[in-house]
This record gives sequence, C-alpha cells and structure tokens, in this order.
Amino acid sequence: MGLNGRSISSTQTTKETRVSTGRIRLLVELEVHEGKEAEFEAIAQQMVAVSEQEPGTLAYHFVMSADRKRCRLVEGYADITAIAAHFDGPAVTQFVPQLIQVATPVRMEVYGYPGPHVTALAAAFGAEVFTAWQGFDR
Repeated sequence: MGLNGRSISSTQTTKETRVSTGRIRLLVELEVHEGKEAEFEAIAQQMVAVSEQEPGTLAYHFVMSADRKRCRLVEGYADITAIAAHFDGPAVTQFVPQLIQVATPVRMEVYGYPGPHVTALAAAFGAEVFTAWQGFDR
C-alpha cells in the first residue's frame, strides 16, 4: 500500500510494445507543508546536488507552483541501472525521509519500466508504473 491507500499498479503487459529507448522518467507531485517552504527548498537543493553527480541521471527538476505550495519533481534516467543507482543513492535514502517531513507526496508516476527493484521501492509511495508505450527520444 502506498499513498492514499493505493497499491502499486502497472500497465505492463506480457507482450511489451517496442520502444526505441530504455530511458525512464518519473513525476512526483508534492504538497509543501505550511511554514516549511525554506526547509523544503534546502532539502531540494541537496537532492539536486547529489543527483547531479549520478552519471545516469539525465534530468532532475523541482518545479514549483506560483504560490510555492505545490511542487513537481520531474526526473529522467538513462536506463534501469541508472534509476536503481539513484534509488539506492543519497537523494532517496538520505534526503527523501527528510523531504517527507516537510512535504506530502501526493502522486508518483513512472514512465518506462524501472525494473523490479525500483518498482518495489516505488510501491511505498503508491507509484503507478506506465510501461506499454510507443515513442522515441532524440
């Protein structure tokens, strides 16, 4: 069970759709607790700094609503190995526990199959995994 009592679900089918990329993306929606904006910002800056050092992390963006109460964390990874390294690294193991003290995760979506390890870890956040898709990256 994850957020809001939801279980992880996957749109993965037994016959995978051919995709020309192994890249994986994440979207995390957060609501910042009242009066915790400065703490949230400090933790987010640390998460960006450690994630920037991960060679397979292609993108890692915190984007805020105009009122600074809602945030989206948009992440991109080269492949299953890169996302697993991120989930086992300090951004997730050290800073996510701090982050959820000052913000509530509302939604987590994974685009592309992240492998069984990350799928299991993401289940704690009620992640929905979308894997059957068509498309390409340049």
